[in-house]
This record gives sequence, C-alpha cells and structure tokens, in this order.
Amino acid sequence: MFCQNEGKMDRGMRIGMGIVLIALGWFLWNPWGVALGIMGLVPLLTGILGWCPLYALFKFTTCETKGPTGTKTATT
Repeated sequence: MFCQNEGKMDRGMRIGMGIVLIALGWFLWNPWGVALGIMGLVPLLTGILGWCPLYALFKFTTCETKGPTGTKTATT
C-alpha cells in the first residue's frame, strides 16, 4: 500500500492529538465542535497508518534508520 514515513514519536503525537481534537469536538457539540472532530480525524488516521501525504509530497520522513555506525538517526 504506502511506505511508512512517520517515526514512532511522530505517530504517537498524531494519534494523541487526533483523540484530543475528537474528544473536544464531542464535548463542544456545536458547529465548531463538529469541525474540530472532523479535523481530529486527519492526524488520527495518519498516525494509525504511519503515512502522511504531505511528508510523501516533500520526500520527508521521521522514521528512524540505522546509521553507518549502528546508531539510530532520523532521516530527512
């Protein structure tokens, strides 16, 4: 399907932010709350999938890779 381009921390932050936005939308049940809930779906889904279309467009990744010395590094 898609190659993952998000690291573990990035994915965790997106999932957390998505859940918070959806929860705020649920509690504010008005047009702004519905908008927040819908906007919360984007980071939640990209965090679950591990793939961000904007990262892919700009060829950016936050995945950790093993460097030449065996240390973990984030590639850009």
